[in-house]
Amino acid sequence: MIHEFTEENILSIGKVLESTPKKLGADVYRLEMENQEDNRKLAFEIHLGLEVNHKRMNMVSVYSGSTFMQLHNCTAFIASDILKQVTFFGKQNGITSGLIIEQGAGCSLYSNVDDSVLTGDFTKLPEDMMMCGVALSLTDTLDIDDFSFDDDNVS
Repeated sequence: MIHEFTEENILSIGKVLESTPKKLGADVYRLEMENQEDNRKLAFEIHLGLEVNHKRMNMVSVYSGSTFMQLHNCTAFIASDILKQVTFFGKQNGITSGLIIEQGAGCSLYSNVDDSVLTGDFTKLPEDMMMCGVALSLTDTLDIDDFSFDDDNVS
């Protein structure tokens, strides 16, 4: 399911990932996960409505072991109970970047992916790109041409 960033929907992220969001200030939520079986820990923060150069944007920051990642201009997310993961993504000018966080404290990043990779036949892609095409193809169902951070639905 595709969601906009509201406090209620951030709670749904926590439900899918089996983690309780902690509110840090007015517009920042932190979730922490641990997978003892695989000895993995992951924390991430969702920053809503950051103002940069007089423009608003959302950002997701991930902290895991010796890894730090950020997804800027995050416009939406898809929380999947079936896949037990949340896909955060941003789309701009035919390019998609996505950050996938899994219930088991796993994380994948796909950056600057041309939309043709998401809409074409993924079996015709080079092997190393197939997973990207499949993983981010869910994001192709959202029409964000009219998206604006001035919408009332953005916290």
